[in-house]
Amino acid sequence: MEAGGFVSRQTSLDASGVDRRVAASAAGTDFRILGGRLMTASEGLLGSFSPSTTGEQDFVSVLHRSPAETPTSAEADMDYEGLPQGASTSTHMLAGSVAGIMEHCLMYPIDCVKTRMQSLQPEPGARYRSVVDALRQIIRTEGVWRPIRGVNVLAVGAGPAHALYFACYEKIKFSLSDAVHPGANSHFANGVAGCMATVLHDAIMNPAEVVKQRLQMFNSPYRGVLDCVGALLRREGPASFYRSYTTQLTMNVPFQALHFMTYEYLQELLNPHRQYNPSSHVVSGALAGAVAAAATTPLDVCKTLLNTQEAQAIHVIQAEAAGGAVGAAVPSGRHISGLGEAFRTVYRMGGVPAFFRGVQARIIYQMPSTAISWSVYEFFKYVLTKRRHQRRLRGDGDR
Repeated sequence: MEAGGFVSRQTSLDASGVDRRVAASAAGTDFRILGGRLMTASEGLLGSFSPSTTGEQDFVSVLHRSPAETPTSAEADMDYEGLPQGASTSTHMLAGSVAGIMEHCLMYPIDCVKTRMQSLQPEPGARYRSVVDALRQIIRTEGVWRPIRGVNVLAVGAGPAHALYFACYEKIKFSLSDAVHPGANSHFANGVAGCMATVLHDAIMNPAEVVKQRLQMFNSPYRGVLDCVGALLRREGPASFYRSYTTQLTMNVPFQALHFMTYEYLQELLNPHRQYNPSSHVVSGALAGAVAAAATTPLDVCKTLLNTQEAQAIHVIQAEAAGGAVGAAVPSGRHISGLGEAFRTVYRMGGVPAFFRGVQARIIYQMPSTAISWSVYEFFKYVLTKRRHQRRLRGDGDR
């Protein structure tokens, strides 16, 4: 797929055993060797090498093969990164859906801690020294199931959101890479694809994020997901589910652009042949998530404020507007809206350090989260595509 996945070798096309038609077509053509097969720059298969009795490699041309001729098993054993290009959109969607659900569900307790640690004025019972201390306190004082309260709504949103997310990313990445830098990896294409995929992802996930964070807060007044949804509709209207959407996009567009660019760059370093390599996917995903998470923490703090509408923050801005004390009455229906107001509120309540509340929890959450997401996605993409390819070969063989 990418140029980094090819290993060039000095090969003479005029050696014995080479089909003359290949030599004739070689003029002005860039040839590469990939997994024992000769490929053009456009990744067209021209032939394969097989060990000879003298220890040298002989080239076996496949240019003369008729369209009706069935590929051999050696040719069918394609490289991992060659398979996804022929993968259907449903393969990317299914792999992405499973990856998204697993990522969010497995890391949900840490996400709960992150939400609480980003509180601008936490109550005495919700002040934690670290992520481990937070989990210990929550379980001891609120019950063992409290850290996963609301996980069901996130699982429902994560499935379709990540299905569209990965399918859109793969489609745009391949199309744009071919246009910008044919036959090679393009960081620009990776970044743009990540940004476009984020727009679709956040449109589905934002309502789930709002409900999830309302349930995660300390002393949450809601009995469950349905009670929270009903209360939001009655008191704040349908717009409450998308109040933080622009902020979410403002945060996630640079996050995902940085995330995908870092991941693809690390894959070039750790997995230059772009084969299915679980350890490289885990390491690249974890490091990419950590870098992107640390850089976008201030925006995440603002997003949490917009989603939770923290009462203490509303009291502060209302009191300042009225010129009274912090404890002044807050008119019904007063809400923090917009990224600008969220930024001002965070700064008034804690200065610059307030923008980095929960940064430790956010990095600890994102590192395994993105590692899980990428490793699960790449695994399912590999398995599903390989099975489809094998079924196609068996079907051709039967004919």
